[in-house]
Amino acid sequence: MLWFADAHPDRVLPALQNSLRNLKLEYVDLYMLLFPVSLKPGSKITMDIEKDDLLPLDYKSVWAAMEECQNLGFTKSIGVSNFSSKKLQELMAHAKIPPAVNQVEMSPAFQQKKLREYCKANNILIIAISVLGSNGTPWGSNAVMGSEVLNQIAMARGKSVAQVSMRWVYEQGAALVVKSFSEKNMRENLKIFDWELTKEDLEKIGHEIPQRRVLDAHFLVSANGPFKSLEEVWDDN
Repeated sequence: MLWFADAHPDRVLPALQNSLRNLKLEYVDLYMLLFPVSLKPGSKITMDIEKDDLLPLDYKSVWAAMEECQNLGFTKSIGVSNFSSKKLQELMAHAKIPPAVNQVEMSPAFQQKKLREYCKANNILIIAISVLGSNGTPWGSNAVMGSEVLNQIAMARGKSVAQVSMRWVYEQGAALVVKSFSEKNMRENLKIFDWELTKEDLEKIGHEIPQRRVLDAHFLVSANGPFKSLEEVWDDN
């Protein structure tokens, strides 16, 4: 993952090479831009971002540097994270190598329909994060694990709410990332591939669950920065 402060054309390749040295690897499978924004070079890796350090991302030159990383063999593919459809379009207007993935929040409680349609039409794989709502984190929500709709489906199918949520994401054609320190939960997470949600299940999930973003990226909003509001960060996806 490319940190904001290295999202400058002359810093992209050195940042990846430094990561490869630290990891003792010759290449990575995927190298991603973290957000569609830059920070002043040298800014620390912390989410307590200084608002005055926020800078617009130079889509054309930074993405060209990402493409160079792939062309040189230091990464097998390149992608982005937290890009809206509008920002993907802006990047794609300059790209010689389109992004392979877009890593974004996606769950039954935030379904990303517009973004999913755009990515599917442009052969960009969505990698879903916060699939279970990130409950227990400072920014998380119980909207997934506490959903009565998902609980009813889970009870009827003999599955857990987590399995129903993960299965829904999988059936939308997205890859998914979940984290657990419990062996029991890890084993449970793998048991989503030998069954399917019914048409009725999908109708309930699609129409009866309130939609709300968990990862709002408020730390990118600044009166003097590239994004003056959350609406400008996400463009309604």
